[in-house]
Amino acid sequence: QPRLEESGGGLIQPGDSLTLSCTASRFRLDDYVIGWFRQAPGKEREEVSCTSGPDGTPSYAASVNGRFSISKDSAKNTLYLRMNNLKPEDGGLYVCAAFISRCGRGIGTWGQGTRVTVSS
Repeated sequence: QPRLEESGGGLIQPGDSLTLSCTASRFRLDDYVIGWFRQAPGKEREEVSCTSGPDGTPSYAASVNGRFSISKDSAKNTLYLRMNNLKPEDGGLYVCAAFISRCGRGIGTWGQGTRVTVSS
C-alpha cells in the first residue's frame, strides 16, 4: 500500500521556525501533486501548501504566504514544509497528501499527520 509518513511536529514558541517532513513509501512523490493540510481543533481542514497550484507553481494559503515554503527531495522521496515566524494560529495537525492531478481533487493518499503547537 502506498504510504505517507509525516514527522517534525512539536511544541514551539511564537516566532520560531520548524520544518516538517513527509516521506513516501511504495510510490514516487515525483509522480503526484503533493499538498500539506492542517486541521486545528474546531476548524475545518485547510490546504496550507501544494507543490503545484492551478498555475503549476507551488501554492500557499494566504495566511502562510511569505512565511512557509514547500520543497521536495526526490532522491529521498520526501516533501518538506519550512515554516518561519510561526504564530499560535498555525498550530494544528499537519497532514501531507498525494493526488493524481490537483491538491484536494479525488481521494488521494493521506498520512496520519504530525502535530504542531505554537505557544509561549
